[in-house]
Amino acid sequence: MRITAGKYKNKIVKCPKGVIRPAMEKMRISLFSILKNDLSGLEFLDLFSGSGCMAIEAASRGAKKIVAVEKDFGKKKTILDNLSYVEEEKKLYICDVYNYIKRFRNKESFDIIYLDPPFDMQEKVKLINIIANTLLLKDDGIIIIHYPEEDEKEFENIDLKLMKVDERKYGRSHLKFFKQREASENG
Repeated sequence: MRITAGKYKNKIVKCPKGVIRPAMEKMRISLFSILKNDLSGLEFLDLFSGSGCMAIEAASRGAKKIVAVEKDFGKKKTILDNLSYVEEEKKLYICDVYNYIKRFRNKESFDIIYLDPPFDMQEKVKLINIIANTLLLKDDGIIIIHYPEEDEKEFENIDLKLMKVDERKYGRSHLKFFKQREASENG
C-alpha cells in the first residue's frame, strides 16, 4: 500500500502479518476528499488500526496528532515501522478498543475518529454509541465507520446524539459519517 496524498504521498505502508483488511486506495482518497483533504491542526484517532495506514494518511494531510489503536500485538512492530517517518505527534496503543475507550474516555478528544472494525465483529453501532457518550469526540468532531453492507440495518439503533452527515458505498464496503447533533444543528 502507499499513502495517496499530502506530505507523505507515495510512502509505502507495509501490511502486518495476521488478519487484516486494508482500506482500499479508492476509498481512502474518497474519505479524505469528503473531509476536504486539509486536516491541518486536527487530531485523528484510528481505531482497529491494522497497519496504521489511515492515521498516516491523516498526518500526511496535516493532522497535528494521530493515535492508532490495534489489539493484535503481532502487528505492533509493523505499525511502528510504518509510523517511523511520521514527524507529527503520534501514539500507538496495543490494546482492545473498548479498553482504550474506558481508559481515555475523559482524557483525550479528537476531531476525527475513524473505526474500521473486523467485518465479522458484532455490535459496531453499540461501539459508536459508547463513543458518543464520552469526551473522545470534540463538539464539532466527526465519527467515520467502515463496515460491510450486511450491517446496514444495525444503524437504525444509532444514538440520538449523533446524526448521519454522509455515506458512501464501494461495492460491499460502506462508510458512514456522523456528527454530534447539537454541534451539527448549531454549525
